[in-house]
Amino acid sequence: MKVGITGGIGSGKSTVCRLFAERGIAVYDSDHEAKRLMAGPLRRAIEDRFGTSIYRDEVLDRRALARVVFNDPQALADLNALVHPAVRTDFEAWAARQEGPYVILESAILYESGFDDAVDRVLAVLAPMAVRIERTCRRDDASVEEVRRRIAAQMSDDELAARADDTMVNIKMEDLEAEVSLLDRKYRADAIRNKA
Repeated sequence: MKVGITGGIGSGKSTVCRLFAERGIAVYDSDHEAKRLMAGPLRRAIEDRFGTSIYRDEVLDRRALARVVFNDPQALADLNALVHPAVRTDFEAWAARQEGPYVILESAILYESGFDDAVDRVLAVLAPMAVRIERTCRRDDASVEEVRRRIAAQMSDDELAARADDTMVNIKMEDLEAEVSLLDRKYRADAIRNKA
């Protein structure tokens, strides 16, 4: 069984994924794996579309790429058309190699990328706006205005909650651990039922 975990910036989805991993569940971090693919197998296609200067000293200049794609909707669509199918193929191959009752696909843009149809269930990690802003400002050393702009560009918590199979509100760690434990038991039982 495949479970997608998504949530907006500062929601704490990576913390939730870490708690599942501590319970022995394999987690595929789509953002991390996209970076790996862009540095390797996708490099030639990215250079063909965005120019060889997008890599500096053999490393993708993510800031330069971001400047291009976030000011040009067609460039962003072209990048997504390269990266999303590659990540999906990589995830499916990775999932087939894993042991255990279920695996997790962590993706901030699960719905936007179409990855929701690559998983059996979706868990949306939500958090109050003030908490998300405070966490992101501290983590990224960013201004409140910058974080608000990033949040505004993402799917709202209301829409995530409406579309997801399960939701979890991430405010306090002790509550989070109990919720992850409950969902882990539920997903294990669902995976066994689905196999039968």
